[in-house]
Amino acid sequence: MKRIARREVLKKGLALGIATTGLVRGQARSRKLRIGFIALTDCASVVMAKELGLYQKHGVDVELVKEASWATTRDHLLSGEIVAAHTLFGLPFSVYTGIGGPAGRVLRIAMVLNNNGQAITLSSQDFGGKVGFKDLDGAGKAILAKKREGKPLTFAMTFPGGTHDLWLRYWLGACGVNPVKDVRIIVVPPPQMVANMGVGSMDGFCVGEPWNGVAVKQGIGFTALASQDIWKHHPEKALVFNHEFFRDNPEEARAITKAVLEASKWLDNPANRRTAAKVIARRQYVNADPSIIEARLLGVYDLGGDLGRHTYTDDYMLFHNGGQTNFPRKSHAIWFLAQYRRWGMLKGRIDYEGIAETILAQDFYISVAKELSIPIPNDDMRPLSGFIDGVTFDPKDPEGSIRKYKVRV
Repeated sequence: MKRIARREVLKKGLALGIATTGLVRGQARSRKLRIGFIALTDCASVVMAKELGLYQKHGVDVELVKEASWATTRDHLLSGEIVAAHTLFGLPFSVYTGIGGPAGRVLRIAMVLNNNGQAITLSSQDFGGKVGFKDLDGAGKAILAKKREGKPLTFAMTFPGGTHDLWLRYWLGACGVNPVKDVRIIVVPPPQMVANMGVGSMDGFCVGEPWNGVAVKQGIGFTALASQDIWKHHPEKALVFNHEFFRDNPEEARAITKAVLEASKWLDNPANRRTAAKVIARRQYVNADPSIIEARLLGVYDLGGDLGRHTYTDDYMLFHNGGQTNFPRKSHAIWFLAQYRRWGMLKGRIDYEGIAETILAQDFYISVAKELSIPIPNDDMRPLSGFIDGVTFDPKDPEGSIRKYKVRV
């Protein structure tokens, strides 16, 4: 009877055009599920789920795929070449709205991977001695002075409408600089940021670690502030699935999510972070100095530029935080959409809640989290605070919240 049942399952999987990988007698079937990641510190939960044997524990055979850029990650997710990925939280919204991909294409967010831990790096050559740590006034004056001299500055981020794009724009706005009118913003893949600044292609960038720390170590740039200084406990990366795979293979999607959630819990132990730093530093993953990765994972920032050291205590990179990190909130999705509106990326009527519900797999996450006895936060759709400019964002009134910003398009 078991053999017949197994044959029937395989036949159904082939009829769907996708070889099904499920649990049979506790073993994973032969097909590998390919999961993408970018060479960034916050790929750690996706990578450590593999290194710790957690995918295998939950019955799936996973192959990790190192992607060259967020654009290739997007393309591989949409085509089904990879079934899931470590991805910018904002990327699925950017794609769906047509900012950074084919409008109307759905990518599903199963969980948030981390909060905090990105940074804005400024060129030592352009800003050294002129801008201090978290110095909004100094940065704004230096940028606008360059503009008046006829030397508009170039800043880089990693994907249109992604997290780094919005942290950079939010910081510029808080500095009194209009990111649409006063500076040029370009797209550069994360691992290429430091080299591009080194040859003078940009004056500042916003990217994930370890590349801010690497720029400091090489003396090319200094840390102007971390992304948690812009918005404390912001969503950063997400576990994002190809829509068709997610729809047609719910048990495999659950298994992958469970493995990553368990790795997330493991990473919030400081001792484990030291181990993880050495693992993800390897060439096949981030390919960077493990001491740089470890320091910022533990919240210890050598700022560079003669600014000394800053230690974050409760707001360094968080991967689980008792379940607070991983729950995908509609309020966060609406904030991203409102920032698109703020900077002129979207015009016309926006179905804020409808888009949020299309992309976020909240019911799926809640079901998986309950199986793992992970608490579900009850704060969704409450006003968001903790921003560097002091503005409180109300997800129930996004258009009204946009009008609070002094700098907007």
